[in-house]
Amino acid sequence: MPRVLDVTIDQQRRDRTSVKWRLWPDALPLWVAEMDARPCEPVVRAVCDAMGRGDTGYTLGTEYVDAFTEWAHDAWGWSLDGVRAQVVGDVMSGVVEAIRLGTDHGGPVVVSPPVYDSFYLAIAGSGRRVVEAPLAGSASEGYRLDAASLERAFAEATGAGERAVYVLCNPQNPTGTVHTRAELDRVAELAGRYGVRVISDEIHAPLVHLPAEFVPYLGDDPTAVAIHSPSKGWNLAGLKSALYLVGRDEATAFPQVADFFTHAASHLGVIAHTAALREGRPWLADLLDDLDDNRRLLGRLLADRLPEVGYHLPEATYLAWLDLRPLDLGDDPAAVLRDRAGVALSSGPNYWPDGGRGFARLNFATSPEILTEAIERIAGAV
Repeated sequence: MPRVLDVTIDQQRRDRTSVKWRLWPDALPLWVAEMDARPCEPVVRAVCDAMGRGDTGYTLGTEYVDAFTEWAHDAWGWSLDGVRAQVVGDVMSGVVEAIRLGTDHGGPVVVSPPVYDSFYLAIAGSGRRVVEAPLAGSASEGYRLDAASLERAFAEATGAGERAVYVLCNPQNPTGTVHTRAELDRVAELAGRYGVRVISDEIHAPLVHLPAEFVPYLGDDPTAVAIHSPSKGWNLAGLKSALYLVGRDEATAFPQVADFFTHAASHLGVIAHTAALREGRPWLADLLDDLDDNRRLLGRLLADRLPEVGYHLPEATYLAWLDLRPLDLGDDPAAVLRDRAGVALSSGPNYWPDGGRGFARLNFATSPEILTEAIERIAGAV
């Protein structure tokens, strides 16, 4: 069976024009969340056919929602009956709008670091303030949601009577943690007790590795918002659209987002995502096999060449959270390794301004050859 992640570095540098290959052109780019993958053929056909017939206007219709509803039922046993779904431009625009609807200017937004760095940017850009509820654990042993940490943060966020939201990363970027049903039930219980609304970013849900199982947060908390998109699972970041899902409880749920956010979705993005959900399942299965091989290969490479580096086998995503503090590379090892090893990683402090010093995020969605070369370069440099 041919690999999905088999594109060579020479092909990438010749053919790709995205930020991954242009920002640091002399380094192996294992940083931004973009895969070195062969494209999914049904998606290619759908987009090319749309372009060929001039179908490049504004999006309308239920095909995208219908395709996701079928996918959610087949993949996770999740019925969306009664759930309100709106198409939005992308996941982060949906997160920003949910923050705006669920809080007041200057209000508190809880996050659980280490967590997706754009959450911090979205909160600041929305004129809100961060309240941290860090995950418990370590890069070597894995990270989990911490109920005590969450309760402290929820109490702080709502103590003065302010409206508050919790932006949940489910599954977690950058740690690859898949939150269990028991953990999410505890989140829902605490959120209900303190009156905190939950916004669940579930963009990495298609990328869960067995035996872990993805649990849709909205299935148990009808007052929440969940935002989904096939863009990460099928490597479609350049074809933007997402689904903004609101729970059944009309009395307490978030209001609908403004029509502007629906109009911001790319029609070609909607076409591409619909094709991925309906016809791209074999491609995704092959991709998950490749990612499983790569996450294990990364573990072997680190154990052999850099055994002091903290690494825990991710349960989801194609991202690894590495504790590089034993290498004595300072607060931002990614910056040092770009210069010293010619390998581009993502800077740890971006994902946790205080606790992320000495850490870095590595994207292993590449060929085994590139992944091996990257670790060899790092080992040689340190």
